[in-house]
Amino acid sequence: MSRLLEVCCGNLESVEAAVKGGAKRIELCSALELDGLTPSTEDLRTVKARYPELTVHVLIRSGAGDFHYTQEEIKTMAGKVEEALESGADGIVIGCLDKNGDPDIKALLELVRPVEDWNLARELADSDLCHASNDGHFFPGAPRKAVSLTFHRAFDASRDPFFALEALASLGFDRILTSGQAASAETGIPLLKSLVERAAGRVIILPGGGVSPENAARILSETGASEIHASASETTDGKKVTSAEKVAAILQAIL
Repeated sequence: MSRLLEVCCGNLESVEAAVKGGAKRIELCSALELDGLTPSTEDLRTVKARYPELTVHVLIRSGAGDFHYTQEEIKTMAGKVEEALESGADGIVIGCLDKNGDPDIKALLELVRPVEDWNLARELADSDLCHASNDGHFFPGAPRKAVSLTFHRAFDASRDPFFALEALASLGFDRILTSGQAASAETGIPLLKSLVERAAGRVIILPGGGVSPENAARILSETGASEIHASASETTDGKKVTSAEKVAAILQAIL
């Protein structure tokens, strides 16, 4: 089974370090001290210009706190999803819960719709019907592969993880980032393993939280997951920055 490391990067310096360490996919965000917020469009465009081969998943989160949002906040985040798509995002990372602690279906539909529309337009542009291969202006700036959907660690605050898994699978999510509703992915191994088994390939379970070179291989082996998420960071002058050495060490441990 092939294994993949996704590195969480909260600034351009971290992206550079992740790439130097060998990362092929990142989650781009800002304000890691607030558990991650939406990055600037300028940063996303810079990353895509500097590292065109790097797969970039973009976190869309309007503010710190819980994962229950107002209609106005959902509208704002939907606009940010569209901006990220237009700026070259390879994946969108979102998460909303309702007041009961279940995935907020109504809110998620609003956030998922721009991605579905984008992917449909890409498919049409790639088809013979639209002759996109001969017209580079038909669908400017679009990635050639489908944009993926990840539900972030709001999952760990959900009321029933198995109910949430089924709801997210029905909405077309590609993966779920989770620590197994524990303080870390290592301590959450039992639930992570059960989630991987229940998902049965329909949704990728992406363990994250406290992942290090020392425990990454164990987490993957004992859960059956094929992807893992880590910040691989060090704190310098109060700022979290990815360590190229830690990224390389995690990759060496799991590959």
